[in-house]
Amino acid sequence: MKYLHTMIRARDLEATLRFFRDGLGLRETRRREYAQGRYTLVFLAADETPEAEIELTYNWPHEDGRASEDYGSARNFGHLAFRVDDIYATCTRLQALGVTINRPPRDGHMAFVRSPDLISIELLQKGDPLPPAEPWKSMPNTGTW
Repeated sequence: MKYLHTMIRARDLEATLRFFRDGLGLRETRRREYAQGRYTLVFLAADETPEAEIELTYNWPHEDGRASEDYGSARNFGHLAFRVDDIYATCTRLQALGVTINRPPRDGHMAFVRSPDLISIELLQKGDPLPPAEPWKSMPNTGTW
């Protein structure tokens, strides 16, 4: 058996791509548009593990502009986890994109954020934890993850 991908339903495809591509550094591996079914699939992967992908499924809005469906808070999904080279740099980059750091990396090892589609994302420092540093070590938790 081989792990292939995790599918996430994107509420706003561009915001979701900005989070995963520009914020986390994943690259788009392929994209398929299905006009008859009114949806788009975008596959993303990390350079270190290109065989493990995230499939973003974007269901196009109805012709009158209404959303195709309400995905709720997405808390039933759990989370995705990514090992990052520098957890502080990753969190700083995400913050610059307007992402809330829900569980800051106070320990230099782990943080949680949420994607624009409310998917919890766990960030884990590659190798040993980084030394605790401000502003992270005194930053409180925010919201849920």
